[in-house]
Amino acid sequence: MDNGILQVTLSNPDGIVIGIRYNGVDNLLEVLNDESNRGYWDLVWNSPTSTGTTGIFDVFHYMAVADNRQRKMPLPDDRSPPRGQALAYPEAVLLVNPVEPEFKGEKVDDKYQYSCENKDIKVHGWISMEPNNNNNVGFWIITPSDEFRSGGPLKQNLTSHVGPTALSVFLSAHYSGDDLVPKIGAGEQWKKVFGPIFIYLNSLFDGSDPLQLWDDAKTQMKMEVQSWPYSFPASEDFQKSEERGNLSGRLLVKDRYISDDYISANGAYVGLAPPGDVGSWQRECKDYQFWSRADENGYFSINDIRTGNYSIYAWVPGFIGDYRCDVVLGITSGCDIETGDLVYEPPRSGPTLWEIGIPDRSAAEFYVPDPNPNYVNQLYLNHPDKFRQYGLWERYAELYPDKDLVYTVGVSDYSKDWFFAQVTRKKDNNAYQGTTWQIQFKLDKVDQSGTYKLRLALASATLSELQVRVNDPKANPPVFTSGLIGKDNSIARHGIHGLYWLYNVSIKGTRLVEGDNTIFLTQPRSSSPFQGIMYDYIRLEGPPSSPTS
Repeated sequence: MDNGILQVTLSNPDGIVIGIRYNGVDNLLEVLNDESNRGYWDLVWNSPTSTGTTGIFDVFHYMAVADNRQRKMPLPDDRSPPRGQALAYPEAVLLVNPVEPEFKGEKVDDKYQYSCENKDIKVHGWISMEPNNNNNVGFWIITPSDEFRSGGPLKQNLTSHVGPTALSVFLSAHYSGDDLVPKIGAGEQWKKVFGPIFIYLNSLFDGSDPLQLWDDAKTQMKMEVQSWPYSFPASEDFQKSEERGNLSGRLLVKDRYISDDYISANGAYVGLAPPGDVGSWQRECKDYQFWSRADENGYFSINDIRTGNYSIYAWVPGFIGDYRCDVVLGITSGCDIETGDLVYEPPRSGPTLWEIGIPDRSAAEFYVPDPNPNYVNQLYLNHPDKFRQYGLWERYAELYPDKDLVYTVGVSDYSKDWFFAQVTRKKDNNAYQGTTWQIQFKLDKVDQSGTYKLRLALASATLSELQVRVNDPKANPPVFTSGLIGKDNSIARHGIHGLYWLYNVSIKGTRLVEGDNTIFLTQPRSSSPFQGIMYDYIRLEGPPSSPTS
C-alpha cells in the first residue's frame, strides 16, 4: 500500500506488517524480530549507503510522553555491560559509561519511570533530531479511546522507553499483579476488540523547532478522540457510533457528619463496567469499560457505549470508598439514558477525630525523599513526579536507621513527616526486617461503651500485611490484620499507587484512654526491599453522635 507519502508492506497470506517506509526512512520496523513478535517495534536504521541488516545508529533520540515528561534518551548500548550495570531488577540499569558525554550526569535508566495511567495515555512517541538535518521526523502512538484497556482509568501501563521503543499496551499485570490477567475457563467463549490504534508520522522540513512535532501530535490526538468510534472498521464486532448508547446523570455525596445537604461529587470518576462487586472495576480485565469525569456540580455524561449490561461505578476525590449503583443497566443501540440524581454515601459512622492524608487513591501528598545522588534521573529533579526516581525505598532506612516513623497528630505534617511508603528496613547482612509505624494522639474524653472506627485506605500493597494494634505494641492477636495482600509492585516500579484497598477497623472504647494514645501499624513481611504499603488516607472516627454537631 503506497499513497506517495507512506508505504506499508504486508506479508501474504499472513497479513503481518513487515515494512513501513516514510520520508526517506526505508523501514521503521525491525525485520530481525520473529513474526510472532512484530508487535514490538525497534526503531533502528542503517545509513543509506551501508549494507547488511543490523542498524548502526539510532535515528530517534528524543522521547515525549507528556508536556512535562520528555527528554533526550540514552542509547540501547548504554544499558549493556560494560557501559551499563543492572541494579535491583533487570529493567533498572546504572549508566556507568554512556556513549554520549551529556549523559555522564545521568545515573539510571528504567522503563517504569515513564509509565502513565490509562486515562493519560493518549499520545506518546519519539522525535528524530538529527544535527545539521532540517528533515525532522516524529513517530507517535495515538490511543483515541481506552474502552478496551483493562483495569479502568487509573491502571498504569508502560509507554515509551529506551530502544527507541513505543508501546501500546492493552492488558498488563504491571502495578496490579495477576488480578489483571484474564482467566479463561475451559470451554469458555471470549472475544474482545482491541483498538484501533492510530500510528501517526509527521515531519518538518524548514529547520524550525522539532518540538513542534509534539504539539502537532497532540493536535492530531484530539482529532482522533473526536473521531471515536471510527467508522471504517469492517468487523461486526466493532460497533459504530449509531450502534452504541449514551448515559448521563448527576452524582451527589451524602455525609451527614460534613453537611446536612447533599454535596456535589466534584470531579468524580464515573464509569460503566461489567456487573460485579463494589470496586470490582479496578480488577476487571476481560470486557470493556467507559469512564468520564463529573463537573463541579456532579453532572456527568458517557457517550458511545457498546451495547451490553453494565453497573455504574464511581469514586469521588475527597471521599473514601467506592460507589456502585445496585441496578444493572442495559445499554442498547441508540439509547440515551438519563439516570437522574445518584447518591453515594461513603463509609462513615461517627465524627472525624483526626485524619492523615488526602483520600485520592494516591500517596503523592506524603513525604517523597530526594533521590540518592548516585541514582538520579535528571528529568524528575524539581518535578511534581519526584516519586519516579529510582531507589527511594532505600531512603527510609537512612532517615530512620534505628527507630521507625512516629507521627504525632496535631504536631506532625504528613507532607514532611509521613514517608510515602511503609517499606522494610535493610540490615547490615543484606537481610530485611518489617517496620512498625506509630500514630500518637490525645483524647480529651473516651466513650468506654462506644465503638470507634479506624478507616485505612491503602494506595498500594505488595506481598505485605497490615496489622493494627492500639496502645499495646505486642498485643497478640492484633486488633486487626489484613493477611497477606497485594502484588502490584508499585514501590519498585516508581508508581505512587497500585490497586486500592479500604479497611474499616472497629476499636472498642475500652482500648482507649483519656490523654495519650498510640495506634501501631505493623508491616511484618520482610523477605524483599519491595514489600510494603502505600497509604492513601487514614481517619479515626468517634462513636456515632448527633450529625453536624
